[in-house]
Parts: sequence; structure tokens; C-alpha cells
Amino acid sequence: MVVADTSNGRLLTVVNQKLAFASGYMPCSTIKLVVGLAALNEGIVSPGKKVWFEGYWFMTMVEGLAISNNVYFEHLGEELGFERFKRYANLFGFGEKAGWRIPGEQLGKFPEEEHGGGIARMTTFGDGISVNPLQLAAFVSAVANGGTLHYLQAPATPQEAADLKAKERRRLPGGRWLPELRAGMIEAVKRGTGRKARTAGRPILGKTGTCSQYHRPGRTQLGWFASYNEGEGKRLAIVVLLRGGPMMFGPRAAEIAGNIYKTLSRQNYFTADPADRQVVSLGLERCCPL
Repeated sequence: MVVADTSNGRLLTVVNQKLAFASGYMPCSTIKLVVGLAALNEGIVSPGKKVWFEGYWFMTMVEGLAISNNVYFEHLGEELGFERFKRYANLFGFGEKAGWRIPGEQLGKFPEEEHGGGIARMTTFGDGISVNPLQLAAFVSAVANGGTLHYLQAPATPQEAADLKAKERRRLPGGRWLPELRAGMIEAVKRGTGRKARTAGRPILGKTGTCSQYHRPGRTQLGWFASYNEGEGKRLAIVVLLRGGPMMFGPRAAEIAGNIYKTLSRQNYFTADPADRQVVSLGLERCCPL
């Protein structure tokens, strides 16, 4: 689990640094956020546009994200093509380190050519792509803050934390389409694959991902949830990655993130004064400090 301040990229908590800082795992359906924003910016789809499919049914971007529809994103991926998909993914921070001089961080990889599974598999499950939780946290933070991709920073002392200033990498291309992406993430939590993250009184936006990835001697099940909160006060990005057996899936990751949001809400973390917020957040920091 990675928790970051969306306004400046400060890492607040990392649970299991070995996994969080690793070279990455398949992003599963969280890659659909990248595909969706790229397709909107390229004019392949527009807000509210119905894409019709054989059998006389249609899907919009918001609906596609809410239920994580593979057919819809296969279509967008084929329209984008590999080169455009890769260009946007790189601009969104995938294929480069997310942190600013974070010891132990490894590089998540984005392939230089289309993976053997084809563009459809790449743009629905992330076949051939390696993403770590830091990269997803940085990207989701940019979605939350209006399009500024910050370097993630891990201050080592209270003084470094107090003096921390945001380090901007770039602005996301297609920032004007972020409201459409957010609408899909809202619906994913309200009624879709991320509904176990719902938190009373505080809007949570997120995208789940579930898939399996080959690792010797067998396949490992992966469950992702990339999210952030809205509402009054502090805004956090929370990314959860589960790996292991068949119980490791996206909705389970969403439930874990939801429990964190609920706990912090009960403790008034989001609306507390900055000095008080440090005390409230100690529950996570004692568990797994940076």
C-alpha cells in the first residue's frame, strides 16, 4: 500500500516497501485509466459518446470504467494503436521512476514494441507492462489535483517534511478531459467494481484491477485498487496491490483502501489542522514507516 498527498507528492505511508519499490507487476485493469485519458485527448471518444458494438449494445467512457468493460477498452486500444498508447503512458509517468531520489526504488518498465498478446490485451490487462504502486500513486494524484504530475518524495525527518516543496515533472496531456475520467472512477466506487471502497460522507474515486501474472513456478493472482478521496480538507491517493492466491483481486484491494479512508474519516484526519493531522496519522506510521 502507498499513501501520498495529492497536492505535493509527499509519501505518507508505504506498507511493504519491497513490493512497492519493485520493478513492478502487470497493472491489470488500472491501465484503463491511461487508455481512457489518451483516447479522450486523441478524439477517439468524447464525453458521453456511445460506442456501439455487435449485438446492438453500447458503452460510454463512464460506464466502461465503472464496470471495467474489456470489450470497450479493447476497441479504444485498437483505435489508439501501440505507438500512441506508449507515448501517452510515458507522458503519464509509466516507464520512468516516480520518486525523487527514493532509495531502493526500481524502474517500472514499459515495452518498446507491442507485446505478444497484442494491443487489445495491453490496453485491457496491461500485458507486457510492469507498474509499481509508486507510479500509480503519482498518476492518480495528478488526476486528483487537476493534471500536475509530481515526483513522489519521502522526507526522512520532521524538518524535511516541514520544508518539503512539490517537484513538478510535467502537466498531463489531456487535462481538460479529467472530469470524464473522474466520473468513471466515481461510478466504479458507487456501483461498480470498486464499490467495497464506499465511505459514508466522503466521495472516493477509484479503479480496480484483477489479473494473473506468470512467475516461476506458477501464476500469481494480482489485485489492484488505485484511488483518491474528494471532499473538504486533505486529499490522499491510496494505491493497494495484493498478490498471491485466488483471493487476491481488485474488489478486495478496494475494501482495504475503503477501510483506511473510513478510519481516517472517523479520526477527522482530512479536516484536522496540519499539526493535529500528524498525530491522527500515527496509526499507519507505526505500522509501516518509511
